[in-house]
Amino acid sequence: MFDKRNIRIYYLKTLERIRSFLLSRNSREFLIFLFFVFVSFCFWLLQVLNDDYETEFSIPLRLKNVPSDVVLTSELPDELRIGVKDRGTVLANYMLGQTFYPIVVDFKDYEDKGSRVRIPVSALMKKISVQLNQTTKLLTIRPDTVEFIYTKGKAKKVPVKLQGKVALDRQYYISDIIYSPDSVMVYAPQEILDTITAAYTQALNFEDVADTIRRRVNLADVRGAKFIPSFDDVTLLVDIYAEKSVEVPIRGINFPPDKVLRTFPSKVQVTFQVGLSHFKSITSEDFFIGVTYESLLNNKGEKCPVNLKSIPRYVNHVRLNPKEVDYLIEQRIKFND
Repeated sequence: MFDKRNIRIYYLKTLERIRSFLLSRNSREFLIFLFFVFVSFCFWLLQVLNDDYETEFSIPLRLKNVPSDVVLTSELPDELRIGVKDRGTVLANYMLGQTFYPIVVDFKDYEDKGSRVRIPVSALMKKISVQLNQTTKLLTIRPDTVEFIYTKGKAKKVPVKLQGKVALDRQYYISDIIYSPDSVMVYAPQEILDTITAAYTQALNFEDVADTIRRRVNLADVRGAKFIPSFDDVTLLVDIYAEKSVEVPIRGINFPPDKVLRTFPSKVQVTFQVGLSHFKSITSEDFFIGVTYESLLNNKGEKCPVNLKSIPRYVNHVRLNPKEVDYLIEQRIKFND
């Protein structure tokens, strides 16, 4: 290991080698060459920077003095992109030295302009030109339309609705969609508020879904409107189909008090698909098969077609067996006291 004395000797020897190299003939010639290269580069750079160039800069944009009862439903952009033209030396100063101050828009100056306020480009150009060199030409301002929309306390509650495409795996289906919250407040000027009936989520796209999905989804933007909250927790409850059959009696509808319907058979087998979560809860009482008296009077066939009048919410692909039945309209027998 080196002690302190050896380290000092090693350091001095290294320093001496460097000094000898720098004072040698070859190194002096090399350093002189580098000096002239540097001087040439500086002259070239000055020549280049004296030419005119075009470039872009960003300037922050701010809105001040917004009253507490005002809700901005479409805010100003965070910054402006300005296109300028000047000598390279001036543009270099903008990039390396000068700091652009935010362009401030006073809400009070536009309070009487209505709920949709458009800032004239000429007003922005005046505020920007103050910060530019006199030789600098202001060419463009982006965005070319600067506006904000606001409302004073005008709002309503609207339901949340899902937007997008959900492709389910075979034998699966969406048994329910749960939104949390199920409705949100929307703030907007009255003319925009009247056109909004629901808050739609941003488009979702799922493929081969075979299990429950939970997502926090942002609500789709509506220009001039602001949703609070701006997101929603969506749960897609996914279930698998199973097949089930029940026997449902045929009932007469609108028959006179003295007449009664007899069908053969008296019950129809109803086969359907239902999710496993509702398999046990669905019974024959959840279905209604009815035949109206008027339809039988107009029936020209020997058999009566049967139709389901109501089915449960979670049932799909319903089949009836048989689809037609024999029938009789019997006269009720009255017994005298």
